Amino acid sequence: MRASLPFRAWYYFRMGYSVYLSFIMAVINVMVTVYYLAISNIQELKTVFPDFTTWAITVLIIGTPLAVSVGWVHMKRSPAYRSELDVSVESNPYYYKLPPGYWKEAVVPVMLETMKLNIKLLNKETLTENEMKDLKALQQKLQTLIDGGRVGSPKEMPL
Repeated sequence: MRASLPFRAWYYFRMGYSVYLSFIMAVINVMVTVYYLAISNIQELKTVFPDFTTWAITVLIIGTPLAVSVGWVHMKRSPAYRSELDVSVESNPYYYKLPPGYWKEAVVPVMLETMKLNIKLLNKETLTENEMKDLKALQQKLQTLIDGGRVGSPKEMPL
């Protein structure tokens, strides 16, 4: 876990910086730059946008729905988002192994035991004492999940 701490911090830094800090600063930067370098020097535009506040409100009123529309097209109509997900799936190790938590502790073991029991039923075999004990333990784990509890041991999360 300690070995991954720098990588986790790097990921959190990138997310916080790129999604929040740099995005907000970029929007403000573009609005200020366009207004003071372009609009304030062109008299026709200066009459439409006499001050920065008018320009900022106009940009936000037009830009926000435009950005939402472009985002929607990116997610729903463009092959770009599907390609991003393909890359994410290919690089995520939990698409290739059983994830920890309730999947590993309860759901998949129940599937495995169900398969074993079906084979026994087809072969007309009886259950051993250990098999009954394992089934009771799985039942308890599933009941814990149903009741809103946790199964397994979650990893310690560093600060």
